[in-house]
Amino acid sequence: MVATLLVSLLLATYSVVASAASTSEAFIYHGFHGANLSLDGLSAVEHGGLLRLTNGTKQSTGHAFFPTPFDFVNSSNGNPLSFSTAFVFAIYPQYPDVSAHGLAIALAPSKDLAGALPSQHLGLFNLTNNGNSSDHILAVELDTVQTIEFDDINDNHVGIDLNGLRSIDSAPASYFTGTGIGRGEFKNLSLISRQPMHLRVEYDGEAMRLDVTLSPLGAAKPQVPLLSSTFNLSSFVADRMYVGFSAATGAVTALHYVLGWSFCLNGKAKEIDISRLPALPPVPADGAPKHSHVFLVALLIASSVFLLVLIMFGLVLAVRRKMRYAEEREDWEVEYGPHRISYKDLYKATNGFGEESMLGAGGFGSVYRGVMPKSKLQIAVKRVSNGSRQGMKEFVAEIATIGRVRHRNLVQLLGYSRRRGELLLVYDYMPNGSLDRYLFDRPEVLLGWSQRFRVIRCIAAGLLYLHEEWEQVVLHRDIKASNVLLDAEFNGRLGDFGLARLYDRGANPQTTHVVGTLGYLAPELSRTGIATTSSDVYAFGAFLLEVACGRRPIELKTSGVELVLVDWVLDLLKKKAIAEARDRRLGESFDVEEVELVLKLGLLCSHPVPTARPSMRQVVQFLDGDAKVPDMMEEAVLLFESVARGNNLFVDSTATHPMDGSESYLFPVSDTLFSRGR
Repeated sequence: MVATLLVSLLLATYSVVASAASTSEAFIYHGFHGANLSLDGLSAVEHGGLLRLTNGTKQSTGHAFFPTPFDFVNSSNGNPLSFSTAFVFAIYPQYPDVSAHGLAIALAPSKDLAGALPSQHLGLFNLTNNGNSSDHILAVELDTVQTIEFDDINDNHVGIDLNGLRSIDSAPASYFTGTGIGRGEFKNLSLISRQPMHLRVEYDGEAMRLDVTLSPLGAAKPQVPLLSSTFNLSSFVADRMYVGFSAATGAVTALHYVLGWSFCLNGKAKEIDISRLPALPPVPADGAPKHSHVFLVALLIASSVFLLVLIMFGLVLAVRRKMRYAEEREDWEVEYGPHRISYKDLYKATNGFGEESMLGAGGFGSVYRGVMPKSKLQIAVKRVSNGSRQGMKEFVAEIATIGRVRHRNLVQLLGYSRRRGELLLVYDYMPNGSLDRYLFDRPEVLLGWSQRFRVIRCIAAGLLYLHEEWEQVVLHRDIKASNVLLDAEFNGRLGDFGLARLYDRGANPQTTHVVGTLGYLAPELSRTGIATTSSDVYAFGAFLLEVACGRRPIELKTSGVELVLVDWVLDLLKKKAIAEARDRRLGESFDVEEVELVLKLGLLCSHPVPTARPSMRQVVQFLDGDAKVPDMMEEAVLLFESVARGNNLFVDSTATHPMDGSESYLFPVSDTLFSRGR
């Protein structure tokens, strides 16, 4: 009797426990000492219990997953289960005002994401699987870099990602303060502020709705979610899924910390007790403690001991040191001030702008290679002298354009500085230098055709972004091989925005004087003085020809006669031998169709009639094989015969494209139609 009763009680107890385990699975961490997480990459648990996902190494990833998977789908009916998770995080950027890449919390079918890429891929995807339905990855990203290819809204946002990094919903990082919709407002937050923040992710399996809220640590949970998106989770997840974190670094690094984490399947995650969380480090992410207070105390103690003469001597030295690094500030810097870097740091980075650090020099000044003293980031510093051709106006123009533009095929401006008439621009360092050193004057390393074609496509994509995809129209006005820089993988990036101008879409450009480089100037510029996207396309045409031919747009032959490259290529087109214009140093290692495509496209972009030139979007379509370059054979013959007869033709110099409806200007064309204005 007693034995039977005990067995019955045990069975009943087992039934209750088994039921609870099958309907609710949860965990909570206040710090991660002793936590049995699966860590890989850069991730580690620090002495104080902080989970650190990255450690300041460039181009790297870090992951931390709960070691066992969960069933997020009801096996009996296939419906998604509800879940709730919350965590406290902080991002320590390498520089206070320069964004590094962010982190994400993710559901994934495997905790092994070794094939995922860093930088904009956040350690979740790579070039081949991003956007694949077979990925079965749900992530909420805390993204701190705007990536154009993923349609990011800005460089400080929260997004919901399903099987790819093009978010289905996103919003600027902010939190709601108030009691409900219409009774409050969203306040902005900076994800890279080095301040702890609380993120909550809640999925309602019945309503099939995912809510995401963000708030400062210690603030109450917002009444209105930052993001709310409806989708059937069971359509995206696998049978069993792991939950965890992923973070990545790129050219600029950051430290990503998680202080606490709570999770619950089929229930509400327990609230994190902030009093039990580990402390964040008190020093900047570059790991360099600030010694200013220690130095001040030591100086005060020393001043009480030393004689007045020594104190005065110290003051004189201090004044001289301050004057040495004195910087100028003007009203326009209020808008662009966050990009300013101290002259002192740049002086140290370049070894005092010594000759051993110089990369090159020109009419604008000199360019130096440097290493930032704290972060060890490699930089290139353009030091513009006060009396150079590139004065204050061009200096401000470069900050105003590339300082706000981000694209993978544009050289990234990291910041600027000024001192005693010197103007300094700080860029990401391009280890392989400018393209022209690989094309002209017997280069030590000759670029093969596949590398040249890749550079051409890179610059076309960057120019398309400037002309049509950024918030304003940006005219570069100085496109040429020497202004194209090559990164470590020989990808092309367009640089030197000192002559750039921008204007609102729908407005007409107001430039009234001709600037640029001989050989790349569109013929209409000599008459109108108005630079347009079409004149940029003309310069891009000259760039195409010099890359394909390995020659400059205008060369002096041994006979003393000038060779105009576009005329020479046009003559070969007339003879149906355009491929003969290719760089002979390529040997037989080239793709004939690609070479002919680039040469014909170079001629089309160099057309003397602005409206006959393609837009950069059409150029990209031609290069990608999505459209075919028009046959120019008949037109080329007519142009040559017309010039031979001395006909007085007229060129329609429409300011932009014919679709824009801008005013046209007519002017006579003598000389060779394709070379006028060069």
